[in-house]
Amino acid sequence: MGNSRADKPHKKLILWKKSLELVMLIYRVVKDLPREEDFGLNAQMRRAVISVPSNIAEGLTRATKGDKLRFLNIVRASLSELDAQVEVSAMLGYISEQQTLEIDENMTSVEQLLSGLIRSIR
Repeated sequence: MGNSRADKPHKKLILWKKSLELVMLIYRVVKDLPREEDFGLNAQMRRAVISVPSNIAEGLTRATKGDKLRFLNIVRASLSELDAQVEVSAMLGYISEQQTLEIDENMTSVEQLLSGLIRSIR
């Protein structure tokens, strides 16, 4: 029984911790979106953000460099999708300028750490 949850390779990364912070931030923000967005922007943003730590975890358990990079590129795509959804939410007045800035800062941090990890694997 030497393989506890804490032994997973992704759990040692700052990228992992930052991606979880981004998940928590998005979940806090979308709970205040209008009810009519429950199956629209709310669901889309939650799906995109949860893809980030999920694909980091899955990618880092893969054996080959190509597999690892494929999953990390999915993370990059999910962040781009989330960025577009945040932009739309801000334009519709669903989220404040302060919330938008906080999300942007967190996403930028995750993107920079992700780029560094991708470079180190290549």
